[in-house]
Amino acid sequence: MTAVRLPSWAQVGEKRRAHITRVVALLDRWAHELQLNPTDAAAWHDVGVLHDALRDAPEAELRRLAGPVELPLEVLHGPAAANRLLSQGETRQEVVDAVRWHTVGYAGWGRAGRALYMADFLEPGRPFLQADRAFLAEHLAHDFDGVFRQVVRMRLEWTLREGKGLFPEAVALWNAVR
Repeated sequence: MTAVRLPSWAQVGEKRRAHITRVVALLDRWAHELQLNPTDAAAWHDVGVLHDALRDAPEAELRRLAGPVELPLEVLHGPAAANRLLSQGETRQEVVDAVRWHTVGYAGWGRAGRALYMADFLEPGRPFLQADRAFLAEHLAHDFDGVFRQVVRMRLEWTLREGKGLFPEAVALWNAVR
């Protein structure tokens, strides 16, 4: 695996860095298999690098960077990183949206956001449903939309099984893909 170069403002531990590296490897592999043009491939790579760049930042910093949103701590790192990107002049709205909503889901995503959502869930370092997730990761290049629909379903089922609330964005995403 290629070493991932995180931005200077990233706050991640070694475990998170390893996760980011696996997500980027999956996104890069899919971009190659799908023969994406260099601009789109770069966007996929970048969303992988940036999605958890602030995952281990202190809560006060995340809340400050995320702005006036009422979100639980476990999802603040996406909006915080997205706002950080915007403040540094990021102009690719697809990259910003992918990073902002990668934990929750977002019906307005392009393929980069959808790819990140899948890679974050399917990366091989996660311990659950390994065979099922590996199968989906392997078949993404052959059925991008079908794999995406399955990942959305699996993530929502897990959320409900755990007794957690569904974010409006996640419900809108399901309604857009079902």
